[in-house]
Amino acid sequence: MTTHPPRCCLVLLAVATCCLFPAAARSAEPPGVPVRMGSGEMTFDTVPGWGLRPDGHSAIGPTHGSVVIDSAGNIYTSAQRGVYVFSPEGGVIQSYLGDDYTNIHDMEIRQEGDQEFIYGARNAAGEGIKFNAHSGEVVLRLPFPEASGLGLKKFSPTAITVAPGGDIYLSNGYASNHIFRFDKHGKYLSHFGSKGNGLKEFNTAHGMTLDTRYDPPRLLICDRNHQPKGRLVHYSLDGEFLEEIVTGLGMPTSVAIQGPYVSVPDLKGRLVILNGDNTIIAVLGHNPDPAKGGSYNVPQDEWIEGVFSGTHGSYWDSEGNLYVQDWNVSGRIMKLVRVGVPGLPKDVPEATESVSK
Repeated sequence: MTTHPPRCCLVLLAVATCCLFPAAARSAEPPGVPVRMGSGEMTFDTVPGWGLRPDGHSAIGPTHGSVVIDSAGNIYTSAQRGVYVFSPEGGVIQSYLGDDYTNIHDMEIRQEGDQEFIYGARNAAGEGIKFNAHSGEVVLRLPFPEASGLGLKKFSPTAITVAPGGDIYLSNGYASNHIFRFDKHGKYLSHFGSKGNGLKEFNTAHGMTLDTRYDPPRLLICDRNHQPKGRLVHYSLDGEFLEEIVTGLGMPTSVAIQGPYVSVPDLKGRLVILNGDNTIIAVLGHNPDPAKGGSYNVPQDEWIEGVFSGTHGSYWDSEGNLYVQDWNVSGRIMKLVRVGVPGLPKDVPEATESVSK
């Protein structure tokens, strides 16, 4: 469902806001200056204030979700209350709120014919979901597949992705760590994986996407809590273990791919970028404070420009810019503009511990 209050209500709300909170209604505090981060070809500038309301506060509320971008360049991010759609300039242009859209932990967006659909993993609701990205119509639900014969007591999906032929993969990452495979109509096909710290086991299969850098494509899975450090692994679309491609990532939460590059948010408060050889080539937004890196409870007035806290989701736009969501009590989503695009400022301070809030 799309939330659009009647015009008369918007006018009355604006008048009331100006009367009761005149300072907040007229202007917000200056959003600050951009911060430069990264290195080499993966250098970015932050966009201070992106995604905030005109009064300077977060537009989305608590976040524990994902980011995707549609073919028109609009940015979708999932929050506790539902899914919010932003323009590239940072204003909310649409929202899907209510029981069908709350607490979507992970999302993928996919063009199917002349329509776009969002696939979501809903950990709290215990289901996978598919809905039209532009109307919000829910067209498919994926509850726990009784046909698997596992008889699980807990189904808490954390990640979802879709193969070229339409098969859907849904990870039970907050419970049994099985990854379930369904056909495009939602029929259970198979499952693989189990919980543990062995080479072919998952200790929180938290994030997952289709790794299109390979032919045929593979499943790229974030094994967030695998000991001694988090890792990324490859599986075939048939559920066969292929390889462990990188370890020592802290707590990798999700993966997004553009061309040869992979962005990997780390819950400890940074985002790592890999190249086509799966080598780390940049680290963005590193939080040097162990009390705040990996913390959900960092209120907006303690955010630091260019420093992340509980980095959870990311996505690339067509120009190579990144949108990053923190796991955060106030609801934080950030835009990072790739340096080198015409018109960008040239003199931007680098991120340090002393950057002002």
